[in-house]
Formats: sequence, C-alpha cells, structure tokens
Amino acid sequence: MLSIAEEYIRSLNAKASLHLFGQDWNDEAWAICRSDMLIKGENADNIVLGDSFEKDGFTQSQHKFDYMLANPPFGVEWKQQQKFIEKEAKRGDQGRFGAGLPRVNDGALLFLQHMISKMRSPQEGGSRIGIVFNGSPLFTGDAGSGESEIRKWIITNDWLEVVVALPEQLFYNTGITTYLWILSDRKATERKGKIQLIDARQFFVKMRKSLGNKRNEIGDGTSGRPDQIGEITRIYSNFRHDEIREVSIDGQVKKRCVSKIFKNKEFGFHKITVERPLKLNFAFTEERIARLENEPGFQTLATSQKHREDQRLAEVEAGKRRQGEIRTFLKGLQKDHREIVFSDREQFLERIKSHEKKADLRLDAGERKAILSGLSERDENAEICRDGKGNPEPDPELRDTEIVPLTEQIEAYFKREVLPHLPDAWIDQSKTKIGYEISLNQHFYVYEPPRGLEEIEADIKKLEGEILNLLKEVTS
Repeated sequence: MLSIAEEYIRSLNAKASLHLFGQDWNDEAWAICRSDMLIKGENADNIVLGDSFEKDGFTQSQHKFDYMLANPPFGVEWKQQQKFIEKEAKRGDQGRFGAGLPRVNDGALLFLQHMISKMRSPQEGGSRIGIVFNGSPLFTGDAGSGESEIRKWIITNDWLEVVVALPEQLFYNTGITTYLWILSDRKATERKGKIQLIDARQFFVKMRKSLGNKRNEIGDGTSGRPDQIGEITRIYSNFRHDEIREVSIDGQVKKRCVSKIFKNKEFGFHKITVERPLKLNFAFTEERIARLENEPGFQTLATSQKHREDQRLAEVEAGKRRQGEIRTFLKGLQKDHREIVFSDREQFLERIKSHEKKADLRLDAGERKAILSGLSERDENAEICRDGKGNPEPDPELRDTEIVPLTEQIEAYFKREVLPHLPDAWIDQSKTKIGYEISLNQHFYVYEPPRGLEEIEADIKKLEGEILNLLKEVTS
C-alpha cells in the first residue's frame, strides 16, 4: 500500500517530498515492507514491527500524518489486548480509544480510532484517511453501544467524507461486500456537515481466473478494461445527490442512483422506550395457587445460605413450615372467594391484609409479591396497576422501542405513529438513547418486482424436461 501510494503521488507530482511510515504485527509483511523501503532508498526504520493496539510505533507528538491508509483484518478479536485497550480508553481524549469500545470480537473501529489519533490539526494542514471495512462498522451495535458511540464521535466531529460500497469478491480470503471510508478534518466547504454515500457495487469486471475468493476487480482503464476507478472518483468529485449512472446488473444495463448526500444529523436517531400500563386480575383459584410453587420468592423460603450443616437444615425446615402456612392461608381465602375475580390490585391486596389479621399471619413484602405474581393474570379490562405515587406501572411484556430520526421531534413522532394505535402508551424518558448508523442498503434499495407466473411456469417445465432426459439416460 505504501509503495503504490508513493507511485501514484509521484505520478501526479514528481517533485513531491514523501516520507513513508508503516506498522504491522505480521513478521513476514513487516520484513517485505522494510526490504522494499531499503531498495527504494527510504528510511526502513520508519516501518515498525508490533501490534498497533498495544505497541503504538508512532507515539511521539511529532508523528502526525498527512495521509493514512489501512486495510485492517475483518472481525479481528482483541480479547488478548483487552486489559490494555480498556486502560487506554479510560484516558479519554488523551488516549486513542476514548470515543468508545466495540464488541471484543471485532476491533475494526479500534483501528480507525488509532488512525484518527494520528491526524494533523486543520491548522497544521489537516489529514485524510482511507480505510477498508466490511459492513459491520456501519451499523453493528445498538444505540448507546461502543460502536454507535464511535460513529457518533466521528460524524458529530464532521470527519466522515464518503462511504463507498465496493463490489463483492474483491479479496482473496473473503467474498463479502466491503466498504471504503474516507475521513478528513479538512473538508471542502461544500462538504462540511455532510456525508456522501456512493454505491459502486456494480463497478467491476470479472477476472479471467479467480484467486481464492477474489473473482472481481475494479477496472483501471488498462488492457481494454473500463476506467471504473476513474468513474468512482468522478462520482465522488461531482458531489451530487441522486446522481444516475448506467450499470450492468446480471448482464442487463440499467439506470441506478449511485450517489446520495445527507446531512450528518440524518444518520442519528433517538431510540425511545414505549411503555404500556400493567393491567392484572386476581383470583384465589386452585390453579393459580398451584402456580405459586414456581415463584422464585416463594421457592427461596425453603433455601439457606448458612455454612454449618445444622444451621442450614434448621433454616430450610423453618422455610418449609412457612410455605405450608402460606398455602393454608390461601386455601382458606379460596373457600370464601371461589367465584370472585378481582380486577383491581389494591382491592385484592386489601382483602389479603384483612385476612392476615384473622389468620394471625403477617406476610412480608417478598411473600406478598410472590402471591401477587402467582395469583394474577393479564387482563386488558382490569384496572391499571399503580405505584406508591399513583403513577401507572409499566408492563414489561408490552414494552417496545421506536427509532425516531434526530431530524424529527420525539413528541410529534410519538403522537403521529404510536398514540393512534396505543392511546394508553407513554415514553420512558430515562431510557431514551441517541444512536448513529449508516445503512447504504436502505438508501440505495431498488424494488424489483417478482417474475410473472408464466415465466416461472416455463422455467419449471424446462427443468422437468431436463430431469426426465437425465433419468432416461440413467435407465438406458
């Protein structure tokens, strides 16, 4: 990458003063690169061996770079470096990973944070970064997760210029679709506050002979191939929203949108938690009383954390007696309330408390909670269960979430999209989170109508004929 970058820059400006730096943990890759630098008369000491997460080879303040390139391994795990990386993250802005930590089985966004820490300030001329990722860094991670927080940090700092969706089957060891991110802290005026998305997935030519998973390459205009690299570059330079190009899809030339431009804020969203009230009815039926046996609060009565055997046995026996007292108490209530279904939790609790005195039994909060859970059923027509302050209690089973774009007011969205269907719902403001993600598939999706029945039927008949011919060959 360093050598090709140098050749390209010198083709544009033969007098350019270049200083090449690199780091790799792989001994062989490091040795080849270092040898290449020696052959070209470059400073081979600028090529560092080691894991860039734990052993940053360019820590000095003067090691800031104008241009940076990387093709980090996809889905690389950083469990072995976890302790060091978490310590580095605690340094915040003074460290390299202060924006957030992705999940431990994918360190892609750690590589990008590492590179961003090497950027020159705009006052010093600024920097540009080019890095190849798989799809994971674009959207993996829910609102508030490490990945989302890193994307938020990058986008709100206005560093991301463009994301290019590349063709699949470009790499030797994987056939998946990859994405090129270009970042800069010296954006052109027209690009400030905006991000360009380019769909270049159809810009490829088939290789004559595949190399592992690599079956496609992007044409560079040589050997009769189309100049697809130049075309992608022109699309980037044009910086137009909804730019249309003719592309070949399954052998057919079709017009497709290849460029879209969005404001930074359009990639952010609020994730809100929508609650609905808990509504329960209660009854002293035999079936519901039997369900009490499965309630954790009731089961723990007959357990013990004591270390001494005699103390543990004594506590368990006492718990079993307590369970028996509660069973007897509830069966007594069952005789008097066999046909009654309580639709109000407070009335049901009052009935239990009044019978506690008669039975000379005092239930604690945990025992009452277990009884309420065992003897209840959800009922849309029941009264709302309320807390001590009179506020409705949320029903965990009815809890849902909604994604609200940052460009829209939460309350307006809620009134329009939720309340008409769920008039008793409300938003738990304490659980609202801000997230960021980039979904190219969503923005470039083109609906393709299914094939007609006649065409499908013709294909089936053709296949049936081929199968019959094969069977005849076997039997003959």
